[in-house]
Amino acid sequence: MLKSYIAFDLETTGLSPETNEIIEIGALKVQDGKVQERFMEFIMPSEPISARITEITGITNEMVADARRREEVIPAFLDFCGNEVLVGHNIIFDYSFMKNQAELLGLSFEKQGIDTLKIARRVHKNMESKSLEALCAHYEIDNKAAHRAYHDALATAKLYQTLAHYFEEREPQVFKPSPLNCSGKGRTEFPASPKQVAFLARLAAQKKIKINWNPETLTKSEASRLIELILSGGQP
Repeated sequence: MLKSYIAFDLETTGLSPETNEIIEIGALKVQDGKVQERFMEFIMPSEPISARITEITGITNEMVADARRREEVIPAFLDFCGNEVLVGHNIIFDYSFMKNQAELLGLSFEKQGIDTLKIARRVHKNMESKSLEALCAHYEIDNKAAHRAYHDALATAKLYQTLAHYFEEREPQVFKPSPLNCSGKGRTEFPASPKQVAFLARLAAQKKIKINWNPETLTKSEASRLIELILSGGQP
């Protein structure tokens, strides 16, 4: 298990790192299993938060009305991260947003990371859902405010330490930090995030639409297309 790392989570205005924005950052610096520092901050987006995003995250336009802009918050978060390894659940989703926002400000964000979703897919192959919520329920990890950045980051840190306790000796390779890469031609298609999967399931139930899909193999872009199609009134 890492002696020191940053667990982090983001809430965003949508699913595309290229066209959507970060509206909340939650992170904690863990050393020797204990939280040493915290980072919790809203970011005021350039456009209003949609009702759909408020439904998913619980974050309203009023909540970000007095928040700082990304030009101030992103550099502060990068300083907070320092040279630490990042830990996240479906980490490439959050990392791709942060890396893109940093690059827009002329800043570098090249990190190594560990993905608790990747670990769960290796050690819990028979679990129907490997979302953060499902894994926290499985291990009786209390998440006081799911889909809020800091609480999800804290739950991820607890999950990482629990998984490492039970499985790191058996599956050491999946617990090793690796370079995070979310850009470049020919990049691998990333799996759908747990937030996408949960929202798609709720949306299908609300609209009484039957979708022939597999949450374990659904990609991020496929999930985005399905969500937009249903919201526009189409049929998958």
